[in-house]
Amino acid sequence: MAIQEAQTNPKIEGQSVMAIAHLTHHFGTGELRKQVLYDIDLTIAAGEIVIMTGPSGSGKTTLLTLMGGLRSVQSGSLQFLGVELCGATAAQRVYIRRHIGYIFQAHNLHGSLTALQNVRMGLELHSQYTIAQMRDRATHALEAVGLGDRLDYYPANLSGGQRQRVAIARALVSQPKLLLADEPTAALDRQSGRDVVTLMQQLAQEQGCTILLVTHDNRILDVADRIVAMEDGRLVGGSAEQNA
Repeated sequence: MAIQEAQTNPKIEGQSVMAIAHLTHHFGTGELRKQVLYDIDLTIAAGEIVIMTGPSGSGKTTLLTLMGGLRSVQSGSLQFLGVELCGATAAQRVYIRRHIGYIFQAHNLHGSLTALQNVRMGLELHSQYTIAQMRDRATHALEAVGLGDRLDYYPANLSGGQRQRVAIARALVSQPKLLLADEPTAALDRQSGRDVVTLMQQLAQEQGCTILLVTHDNRILDVADRIVAMEDGRLVGGSAEQNA
């Protein structure tokens, strides 16, 4: 499928959000070349919540960055809404990133920006919005995560749970087709972690957004439609294919 076709019809009936086949990945060159992903096959259907587990160093974050267009796909096939990322140009990867939301363990908020300004950054790849529209959408996103009274607060003046709520608002403000979350509860206590995941699940379902969540947190596995596991760069547990 050409990138232009996907732009005009980004969600085609019966199409998986993410389809990965025989994906491999290496770091380094020459004698330092090291394979980190081995023959990954994974299909994620629209609306699914998939949790990926596995020990540190198993390749989960590398796979996540490839799925999000943050790294170039080297070998195999990785398709997002029918658009092939193996061999994709920089412009095509930017297009992909416009339709994906990201939540990171350390939230990655800019300390010099307010909550509102941080969330508004989630719209900067979307040229169709005016500055006023971006502010309105960012305000509504923060209200949706319960921070309507913290618009002008800086990250240093927010709790860990509140900072992660800002990160959720930033990830979902553009209404992405896919939400990628890398250890979003790792720095939070039990209740804050549960609240953050429940909120993420609720808002994503309201928007029709698919979720892939990487976690070590066994306390939140119950939110998943499906759990897959990675070990030493391979998918080893759960079903890589869409559940029947």
